Amino acid sequence: MEAKEKVKIICDTLLAKKAHNVIKIDVSEQTILADYFIIASGKSNPQVKALAEYAEEAVEKAGGEVRRKEGFTDCRWIVVDFGDVILHVFHDETRLFYNLERLWVNGTNAETIED
Repeated sequence: MEAKEKVKIICDTLLAKKAHNVIKIDVSEQTILADYFIIASGKSNPQVKALAEYAEEAVEKAGGEVRRKEGFTDCRWIVVDFGDVILHVFHDETRLFYNLERLWVNGTNAETIED
């Protein structure tokens, strides 16, 4: 499964499940870790967990796989590694604190995903 297909599945799933501030960042020129980061927020720990689980389930249903996942214990910042796409689902306050966008967005490589 191609990275762009995974990105679409993940973003569509996040929006359908009421994630907010969803952003897709093309990091292919900045790191070898992945081609895309997707960052999204949830308003509560249970929502953060559910968003990550729904995205994981949607990608697996389409034939993709999860290589690694972290953060399900406290659900403040969950990272799901799909290989060439890495999903970061944050609780609102945690996202503001870490501000990953500041580190990875260079002005031309990010897109806000909306309905």
